[in-house]
Amino acid sequence: MKVFKFGGASVKDAAGVRNLVLVLEKVGFKETLIVVSAMGKTTNALEAIIETYFKNKKQTPKGTLALKQFHLDVVKDLFREESGEVETAIHQLFEELIAFFNTNKSPDYSFVYDQVVSYGELLSTTIIHHFIQKKKIDSFWLDARNCIKTDDYYRSANLNWELTLNKINQQIGKNSLIITQGFIGSNSNNFTTTLGREGSDYTAAIFAYALNAESVTIWKDVSGVLNGDPRVFKKTQLLNQISYREAIELAFYGASVIHPKTLQPLQRKEIPLYVKSFENPKEKGTAVSKGKTLEPHIPCYMVKKDQVLLRLSSIDFSFIVEENISYIFGLLHEYQMPVELIQNSAISFSVCINNKYQRLEELVLVLRSKFNVLVTPSVDLYTIRHFDLKASQFIKQIGKPILLEQRTQETAQFVL
Repeated sequence: MKVFKFGGASVKDAAGVRNLVLVLEKVGFKETLIVVSAMGKTTNALEAIIETYFKNKKQTPKGTLALKQFHLDVVKDLFREESGEVETAIHQLFEELIAFFNTNKSPDYSFVYDQVVSYGELLSTTIIHHFIQKKKIDSFWLDARNCIKTDDYYRSANLNWELTLNKINQQIGKNSLIITQGFIGSNSNNFTTTLGREGSDYTAAIFAYALNAESVTIWKDVSGVLNGDPRVFKKTQLLNQISYREAIELAFYGASVIHPKTLQPLQRKEIPLYVKSFENPKEKGTAVSKGKTLEPHIPCYMVKKDQVLLRLSSIDFSFIVEENISYIFGLLHEYQMPVELIQNSAISFSVCINNKYQRLEELVLVLRSKFNVLVTPSVDLYTIRHFDLKASQFIKQIGKPILLEQRTQETAQFVL
């Protein structure tokens, strides 16, 4: 079996849905499972709806009707006069969403988040499944929540691998083409959970692992994996081949094309991953597999924006040793702060973190009971893999002060 993943950019509108079918017709779809994200900016729109819901729970959240109309407009464009059945399905999904808002009693933001944002994927796959069938291609719609089983860590759930593998093999038969959702799963109480933003790539890898897939292909709006995000860096180059290990390193440091969790299950079974352009599906793109570290072997640039730099120093000038560091990391874990970079000396400890869950103030308040704390918000963390002198000079051209710099044999990092 082959696994294809189509992200939000590839199905952002009716033209994108039509192009998805063209891609399938060009490359083949026999024994294929398709993982699909929400359409375009739908997840962002649902996040805004959640914000308005928490401000005033007595009203239908602002933006719901606009999002519903967006999907109905896509349906009208795709199906014309034959849109009745699909429109009914879209209306039903929005009725479920409104019913959740009207009956929810939980004050837990993360719980509400997962129940609501999951509708993006349910809407997109419903539309795409019906359109594929309209094109006389037999397809089976699969609710990923019946297969992807997780714990209760809402917004970044951890997979129950054993249960998930059993569920996938129970649910998936010999259907030629299967359409399912990325990003979403469910816990032991069957409440919806999500795997974290951009988690659809991970979903594709989970299904591939469970099904012993021949390959995974991620269809993007770029020609493959580039040595830098073209929206940020100029004169980027295509990487023809990357080893699993190198791809994991690039993903960890912030390469936006591949989700960090995606590669580990693929590596364990040596399932090749291809990143290709949905605009030019016949081009080779990038292969991630066992073999050469990087081809061509050139510097790779990553940036993580809007990070926070914390500088800690001991109040009494005592050494910051193992006990202190263990205490600091315990707090970072407790307050859900992903650590991007650390550096320490005898009496100081610097850490660049992602204030993902907006708990920085709580963390700093606790840290100040034992340390002097200097907080620098809104910093950018640049990472250069396989850096050389020319690549390092690039950082100086940005024109921002370098607050922290760290180098290893392969990697240079700069906090600006």
